[in-house]
Amino acid sequence: MAKKQQKHFTDSIYYDLEQTARLMKKSANQLFEKIDMGLNFDEYTVLDTISCNAGICQRDLAKLILKDRANTGRILDTLEEIGLITRFIDTKNNRLVKKMGITEKGLKKLKEISDRIESHFTNTTKSFSEEEIDALQLTLRRFKNSIEEFVKMNI
Repeated sequence: MAKKQQKHFTDSIYYDLEQTARLMKKSANQLFEKIDMGLNFDEYTVLDTISCNAGICQRDLAKLILKDRANTGRILDTLEEIGLITRFIDTKNNRLVKKMGITEKGLKKLKEISDRIESHFTNTTKSFSEEEIDALQLTLRRFKNSIEEFVKMNI
């Protein structure tokens, strides 16, 4: 009976996902430098996340974007300074918390950037059918959810 050969980490799904994520991030950063729309990719991601989650607090936002609260705060400061978001005080579980909303200027900037980058992201997926993309996205979300059960988030 042949002994099963140990699989290397570089042959695992974890490695493939990490490499894909790094390439996607590098590609997005290069794209944002090229189009020079006044925001970097992280700022755009935060703006888009706030637009989908009106009234979100910084802690919940940090969890969604997988960044610590300090880094998230710096991004929020920048977006607020240029008038793309607004912060306001609200209550959550009987405690005062700062929440965020996107401004009209922010919505306009988000649409402007989204329109400019759409073709880039379409080009990266053009060799896949819509069904393949949907199936992959569903699988990735399931995979992410299973990992979240084991990851301690200190945010």
